[in-house]
Amino acid sequence: MKCISCGAATSPGTTADVTDLINCLIIVRNAPCYKCTECNEIIYTGDVIKRLEKIIETAKLAMNDISIIDYNNKDNKRLAG
Repeated sequence: MKCISCGAATSPGTTADVTDLINCLIIVRNAPCYKCTECNEIIYTGDVIKRLEKIIETAKLAMNDISIIDYNNKDNKRLAG
């Protein structure tokens, strides 16, 4: 896969996805991604984006000031599909 920003090669890895909502901050650790080897751009596949959206929607229901969620958590997989 090539970087959508600079065109350099990417490599598989993980990252912390941070979503800043008005009333809370949601951090999803260990989200699979591709990282650009040149500019460090983070690229998610469509499946990962869908899952992150479900995780964030589930976390919004808890409405904590800060939620830190592990992408690989088994309970999280069950809730987020």
